[in-house]
Amino acid sequence: MAEESFSERSEQATPKRREEARRKGQVAKSREIPSIFILMGGVSILFLFGSYFYSHLSDLMLRFFRQVQFRSFSLEMIQTLHVELVLGLLLLLAPVFIATIVVSILSHMVQSGTLISPEALSWDWSKVNPFAGIKRLLSKQSVAELLKSIFKFVIVGWVMYLTIKKELPQLALLMDREPQAILNYILTISWDLLLRTGVVMVVLAGLDYLFQRWTYEKHLRMTKHEVKEELKQTEGDPIIKSRIRSLQRQMARRRMMAEVPKADVIITNPTHLAVALLYQMKSMEAPKVVAKGAGHVAEKIIGIARDHRVPVIENKPLAQLLYKTVEIGQIIPSSFYHAVADILAYVYKLKNRIR
Repeated sequence: MAEESFSERSEQATPKRREEARRKGQVAKSREIPSIFILMGGVSILFLFGSYFYSHLSDLMLRFFRQVQFRSFSLEMIQTLHVELVLGLLLLLAPVFIATIVVSILSHMVQSGTLISPEALSWDWSKVNPFAGIKRLLSKQSVAELLKSIFKFVIVGWVMYLTIKKELPQLALLMDREPQAILNYILTISWDLLLRTGVVMVVLAGLDYLFQRWTYEKHLRMTKHEVKEELKQTEGDPIIKSRIRSLQRQMARRRMMAEVPKADVIITNPTHLAVALLYQMKSMEAPKVVAKGAGHVAEKIIGIARDHRVPVIENKPLAQLLYKTVEIGQIIPSSFYHAVADILAYVYKLKNRIR
């Protein structure tokens, strides 16, 4: 039964477990969201700057064909024209490439925030192991990804089919139209097709992200044994911590008892509570509590005080108030000055008589 309980991951992941997973690059993210961002970003750029691309591409092609017309064919001429054409296309498409990179980075930041994981980039021999690769291909996750891809392909394909099907009568009439009209019609249909498939893919990406989030949380779940072990590592073994606290209390009590012989007076209740006061006129503004205790500790304070001839005065109300309101090492509040002063005056008078 114990072995079975360790294998049951019924506990939510702790912050430490989440931080370790994030350091390894393990975060909940969907592959569909970057695709959607890139698709919608590309469509937006084409929509906003389509006329600019069209006019500049037309000018580039015209210049290219004019140079071909007036130049003699040679290997050097072909290489020169090729370089000019490639550079022109790169300059024309550079904004698209830059925007695609920026959108791709943003799509990952939307899902996982700013994440830099050198550990995820480290070399792992298991990734190039063919047996491990076959095992990954046959895993439940790979099968789930395959089913998702098939489902996405069917849904997007069905939407595209319905969009094109209703335009079939118009496609048969394109042969009678002017080239510019044909181009405008194709652009309109393409835009409509991109919008429809984009909406469908946004919905699919949202569902996929929820699925990935659920899978990620399930993967991070911990057993009760793992939670206990992590608690021991971060906060220490409870038994050891309890022992340390006990030793600390004993040491603090010894230090407190060592201050009792230095006290001027012990105020009691009469045996349940004991508060030791010390007053040094030259260095203190008011009397200070150097020790206090209840029950057995109070009895020890009184016993030590009598052994060292420290006066023990019974004053139940004052003892209770001092015990509850003043901590060890603190000066008594001004509201206690009068009552304590009377007791100290009595103690000093008593000491003078003894002398």
